Amino acid sequence: MTEAELDPVIHAQSRLRVVATLAGVAPGDQIVFTRLQKVLGMTAGNLSTHLRKLEDAEYVTVQKAFEGRSPVTSIALTPRGRHAFETYTASLEALLKGAIE
Repeated sequence: MTEAELDPVIHAQSRLRVVATLAGVAPGDQIVFTRLQKVLGMTAGNLSTHLRKLEDAEYVTVQKAFEGRSPVTSIALTPRGRHAFETYTASLEALLKGAIE
């Protein structure tokens, strides 16, 4: 992929929203699935589908655990995902600058 190409995994609107939100979480920190779902206003099924694509690309990690008797799913952006997002935003900026000039 060249600098001006946009990563198709991230470029889908819903996945872009997911990755942009996760990029706002400090490296090494996680967000709980239900909180991410609420922030994005997505259904659980829709969010799960997009997370699966991002997980397949190794852009996010999904960890399932229990707090007491309740299941909790935590999501984090991987270093690879953070780099992909930074590259994506740089490519988008280059694309937009080229369109303006």
